[in-house]
Amino acid sequence: MNVQIAVLCDAATDDHGKLNLLGAFDTIITPQLPAVHPQCSIALRATFMSEDEGQHRLRLAFVDADGRNVMPPMDIPVQVQMPEDAHFVTRNFIINIQQMKFAQAGLYSIDAFLDDTLAIGMPLLVKFRPPQPPPISGDEWKTQGA
Repeated sequence: MNVQIAVLCDAATDDHGKLNLLGAFDTIITPQLPAVHPQCSIALRATFMSEDEGQHRLRLAFVDADGRNVMPPMDIPVQVQMPEDAHFVTRNFIINIQQMKFAQAGLYSIDAFLDDTLAIGMPLLVKFRPPQPPPISGDEWKTQGA
């Protein structure tokens, strides 16, 4: 298997084998912790060759910097069957995630395994940036200093 695309994005669709991506990202900036990201998609595009024919298991694990699962791992059965007139087969995988919770800021990873072998890791950085008070305008400064 050759991973052509592996990305975390706002949304993804598959249109007759074409992978459409919207808003790829690798950093979330949050004003509060724990943070909840309302919706995102993991999109993978992989090419399989004749030697990959047969039954496989694609496993996605979303983990924190200590390797603890942020959500339960997902197992996706993959049947690779090569048509006689093809040299390779390309498949798109889209996993939609809602209400992803991050307990703390830091580095996370979305790891994709094929049959227990790491195929690719996608890093995600969650940054905590508390809200800042609005700046004082010149008129307010004069009033406060009087």
